[in-house]
Amino acid sequence: MAAQPNGPENWWAVLTCFVESTLDKVALSDAYAHPQQKVAVYKALLTALTESCGSPEELQILKIHRSDPQLIIQVRFCRRQACSLFLRSYREGALRAALQKCLAAALALRVVPLQLELRAGAQLLDPLLTDEERCLSCILAEKPDRLRDEELAELENSLRNLSCGSGSQVSDKTVATSQTLTTSPSKEKPSPPPPAGQTFMFQGLPVENRPLNIQDQQTFARSVGLKWRKVGRSLQRSCRALRDPALDSLAYEYEREGLYEQAFQLLQRFKQAEGRRATLQRLVEALEENELTSLAEDLLGLAQPDGLA
Repeated sequence: MAAQPNGPENWWAVLTCFVESTLDKVALSDAYAHPQQKVAVYKALLTALTESCGSPEELQILKIHRSDPQLIIQVRFCRRQACSLFLRSYREGALRAALQKCLAAALALRVVPLQLELRAGAQLLDPLLTDEERCLSCILAEKPDRLRDEELAELENSLRNLSCGSGSQVSDKTVATSQTLTTSPSKEKPSPPPPAGQTFMFQGLPVENRPLNIQDQQTFARSVGLKWRKVGRSLQRSCRALRDPALDSLAYEYEREGLYEQAFQLLQRFKQAEGRRATLQRLVEALEENELTSLAEDLLGLAQPDGLA
């Protein structure tokens, strides 16, 4: 039967849940970044969230963003009823209890007390929870056109591969030992970090290669402007974490903060994905490819002082 104009097939909404542990020793953003815990934390979040709306088919996690010490989870609902169930579960504390239970099991802790916050765009929903219709109106007013983060699809594939043929739920012990499925962004072997003293050539001069640092990110973000996406596309050839869906995600998430933050977070994502392989040489080559030689000179400290040839 064809979908009606206002039927459930045409209804969708997106909201954002901020999750933070109130235990000083537990930073969820660090746990999600840890190669031995990432899949287990993702599984815990997915399990608790889907339980809150009654069906895994009606909720999709679009993105999980690390913002120390929080995790920021963007969720899409494909039916009004599922979104209503989620709001009730959040209001009554059932979602918090499910998240605490699942995350405690994932992190092998007795308890993980949590602080939650719910938003639709910039609108804080927590003070409005007793008025469900108003909450739904706020949520429906925000329909960001965001693609799903590629990393989440990879994590789900990891869970499927782990459970294939088992006929049962994946155990936390099995998930924690599945790192070959989650830490390698592609089938190719990653290149090693640069040896100490290794150099590369720039404009006929040897320059020492090294991992990128915070000063590099700041210099890049101050000057690259709108071309940050082009640089990202150059870097994505050797960094799967920067494929177009990730660039779209960065552009949307940091749109209000402006170009500086979008560019800064591009290199942050590059560093998180590549570690010490996110080197000065790779960034300089991407800048040269996009005719940003003067920015490369700034990064390398080779810019001429004003008034000198």
